[in-house]
Amino acid sequence: MTMTKFNIATICVLAALSVPAHSQANKASRQNSQQEIIDLQKKKPVAQALSLLEVNANRCTADLIRLTEVPAPPFGEHKRGELFREMLIAEGAQDVTIDSIGNVLYLRKGRNGKKTVVLDAHLDTVFPVETDVKVKHHGDTLLAPGIIDDTRGLAVLLQIVRVLNQSNIVTDNNILFVASVGEEGPGDLRGVRYLLQHRTVDSWISLDAGEGGFGGITNGALGSVRYKVTVKGPGGHSWGAFGTGNTHHALARAIDYFTREATQYTSQPGPKTSFNVGVIGGGTSVNSIPFESWMEVDMRSEDASRLADIDKIFQNSIRKGVDDYNMTLAKGPHLTVQFKRTGYRPSGATAADHPLVTHTGYVISYFGEKPEMGINSTNSNIPISRGIPAVTIGMGGKGGHPHSLAEWWMPDANATAAEKMVLVLVLLEAGAGN
Repeated sequence: MTMTKFNIATICVLAALSVPAHSQANKASRQNSQQEIIDLQKKKPVAQALSLLEVNANRCTADLIRLTEVPAPPFGEHKRGELFREMLIAEGAQDVTIDSIGNVLYLRKGRNGKKTVVLDAHLDTVFPVETDVKVKHHGDTLLAPGIIDDTRGLAVLLQIVRVLNQSNIVTDNNILFVASVGEEGPGDLRGVRYLLQHRTVDSWISLDAGEGGFGGITNGALGSVRYKVTVKGPGGHSWGAFGTGNTHHALARAIDYFTREATQYTSQPGPKTSFNVGVIGGGTSVNSIPFESWMEVDMRSEDASRLADIDKIFQNSIRKGVDDYNMTLAKGPHLTVQFKRTGYRPSGATAADHPLVTHTGYVISYFGEKPEMGINSTNSNIPISRGIPAVTIGMGGKGGHPHSLAEWWMPDANATAAEKMVLVLVLLEAGAGN
C-alpha cells in the first residue's frame, strides 16, 4: 500500500447509508441487507466462527508478531511467503501453493464453485532486508516496521481461514486466499498482475490496514505512472571542457519546462492529478562537467485520461527542454535523453452502487463503524482495471506511522469487530451454504 492511503480526501459517505429518509427504495435495500447479515449470523457454523474470532484473538496477535519478525522487502518476500504457507497448512488449509512469482495461494472450494471470491493481503513491506523488525512491547502496543502495512492484513487473513475451518463452514462459491507479493512501491502490483493473467476470479477484497479502524472502503483506484529519465553527454573538466553539454543544466531546464506545463494543467478543473520529481542524481565532482544526470518522477490521477494527459505533457516537456538546451551548446555533441517507465498503476473504480461496495458499507455499519469511500493505490487497482469488482478495506485495531521505523499497532475492541466484518463480508460474497 502506498503512503497515500486514506490521506486523500474522502469522496463521500456511502450513498446507500446516507440517503434522505423519504427514499423508500434505498431504505428497503438497507433493511434487506441488514436482514441478510442477521440471517447469516443465525446459521450455527457462522455463529460459531464469529465466536471463535473472539476466542482466537490472542492467537491472531501472536501470528502478527511472528510474521512481522520475518523481513519481506520488495522482491524479497520469499521467506515470509514460505512461513505463511506453513501457517496456513497448520490451520487445515489443503493444497497451499506458491506460484512462480511468489504469491501464496489457498483455494477453499465451494459447494458448486461457480464463482471465485478473492481475499488478499500483501506479503511485502517498504523496508530493506537489514531493517530491525523485532517487535517491541510497550504495554499493549506493538512496535515494529511493517506491523500495520500489511502484516496485520496477513494475520487477519490467517484468522479467517482458521475460524472457517474450525467451524466447518461450507460456502457455495470458492474463496481464494492470496498472500501477494509486490504491492509496495517498486513492486508495482506485480503479484496481482501475474495472478490475474493466470486465474479467473469474480470479485476481489484486499485487506490493507492503513492506520487502524475499518470504516474506509477503497473502491476507487488511484492511477500512477513513474519514470526514470537519464540525460547523457560527454562530460569533461569544468575549465578545460567548458562549453560542452552539461547534463545537469539540461535536466534543470527540462524540469522547469515540465513544472510550468504540468502546473498549468493540474490547476484546471477536473479530477485531481499530481506530479512530483522525487529523486535526482548524477555527477562525479564539483569540478567535473557531469556525463550523466537522472531523475525519478511520479505522476498520479484519479482519472485515466488525465493520467495519460500528464504523462504526455511530461514526455514532451522533457524532450523540449533538452532539445532547447542543445541549441545553446558552443561545442561538442548534443546531449541525449532516455525514458524508462518504472511503474504503472491503472485508474478506475468499482461503482458506488455495485453490490460489493454496498454490502461492504452495510457490514461495516452493522459492526459499528461509519463507512466512507475513498480513492487510493492498492492491490485493487488491477482487478478494477480489468472490470472485476474490488474493494480494499481495513482490519481494525489502533495504529500509526505506517512506512516508518516507528510503525505501531495495538489491539482493541474494534480489532475483533473488524475481523467479524471481514468474515461476514466474505461469506456474503461466497454464500454460506450451511
